[in-house]
Amino acid sequence: MKHWNVLKSPLIVAALLCLLMSGLCLAQEDKVSSGIANETNDNISIDQKAYDIGLDAYIYFYPLVSMDLTRLHFTNVEEAGKYPRTAPSNVFTHLRSYPPPGDQRINRPNMDTLYSSGFLNLTDGPVIVSAPDTQGRWYLFEMIDMWTDVFAAPGKRTTGTEAGNFAFALPCWNGTLPEGVTRIDSPTPYVWIGGRTQTNGTSDFDAVHKIQDGYKMTPLDQWGKEPQPIKGTVDPSVDMVTGAFYQANAMNASTFFTYAAKILKVNPPHLTDQPIIAQMKYIGIEPGKSFNFDALDPSKQKALDKAAEDGLNKIRDNVPKIGNVVNGWNMPINGVGTYGSDYLRRAAFTYWGIGVNLPEDAIYPSLLTDADGNPVNGNNTYLLHFNASETPPVDAFWSITIYNADGFTVNNSINRYALSDRDNLTFNADGSLDIYIQHESPGIDKESNWLLAPQEPISIMMRLYMPRTEVKEGTWSPPPLRRVQ
Repeated sequence: MKHWNVLKSPLIVAALLCLLMSGLCLAQEDKVSSGIANETNDNISIDQKAYDIGLDAYIYFYPLVSMDLTRLHFTNVEEAGKYPRTAPSNVFTHLRSYPPPGDQRINRPNMDTLYSSGFLNLTDGPVIVSAPDTQGRWYLFEMIDMWTDVFAAPGKRTTGTEAGNFAFALPCWNGTLPEGVTRIDSPTPYVWIGGRTQTNGTSDFDAVHKIQDGYKMTPLDQWGKEPQPIKGTVDPSVDMVTGAFYQANAMNASTFFTYAAKILKVNPPHLTDQPIIAQMKYIGIEPGKSFNFDALDPSKQKALDKAAEDGLNKIRDNVPKIGNVVNGWNMPINGVGTYGSDYLRRAAFTYWGIGVNLPEDAIYPSLLTDADGNPVNGNNTYLLHFNASETPPVDAFWSITIYNADGFTVNNSINRYALSDRDNLTFNADGSLDIYIQHESPGIDKESNWLLAPQEPISIMMRLYMPRTEVKEGTWSPPPLRRVQ
């Protein structure tokens, strides 16, 4: 990335000398002290301090802006189901089957769970989220604040699988909850629930649907009353066609920072954010206040324009660095789900896939290259070999899913896109396990372990639900994918 640096530009040095010779020493000294550097082609200077703060601010705000655009896209409907995975606030929407092959609405969909999701709106008071008794079946309510941090995770690992009622409230709420309801404070008034329920193949759909039907969101003032349908309000100005990811990335500096300041009024920063909040006052952004890009000095406008452009590039460039690369697999095991003041890591995860789980709940190793460091292509034949007793160590379940290079499943003749420990896999005599990844059948006796690869560049993701300590500490990693021919 190119950085503005006055000391490395002969043109700037010459310009400074000219100004000194013209008797403008005082004015030049003022410019240097305010952080102005590098002349642009249109003779408007860039305020270096504003650029540096603006770059940090863009990275800081990127998850918040992305999440709010996601919220609007998901909740801007009168009732659930008009668009995929949409529902008014405080209403669950459920996926009742795995996404069909070729469906590009969900990037890298899993074939392990059925999704149940929705957004809580706590501005009018607490909302109680209920789960039925799942009879030991794994489920998870990943509770994500508007900064994309996971602040709670009711489900099998933390609260068990018996029926439960969880009241989500703002910290300032001082009311009384019904008996048997557990209070959980939310850092922000809007919360995204990423719900998942273990699904053991298509034959298991009916059993999962019964559990999904037991998931409820109930405003506290409606608790114990006859359920009333919740109708959403549609804002016609909300873009329901373009995905939130693309909307966020297309924003220019003026639009981005204006939007960020607007939603910062509603969603308070985390307590640990004070340093960056204090710095942003220099570029005109303060909590509780609107931002006026046009009122800034032109040198600050130019600085923020460049900061927004460079900020997005910096986020994108850091996506491959979010995990430890072992045997060609990217293993994101540290600093996942909660990020503290590591704003670049949080933004990179948002860009990679908004709403990432805590590593205690799930870790998703993704394949970058084969054992020889080459990109993976379905025209080749590959073998993934697990030594005896070295299959993924988990307390729930694991899977391997195959996609095209863009992260979408591709229709195939055997209608199989994933293999898991719940499938009827065939182990070798010594207890080891071979997974065959290729386009042609490996032979009838091996087809139970076959992932049919499309004849194009492919990507592979492993999912480890409730991974054990050796995964989280990095002492276990997936084996390399070896090319056979």
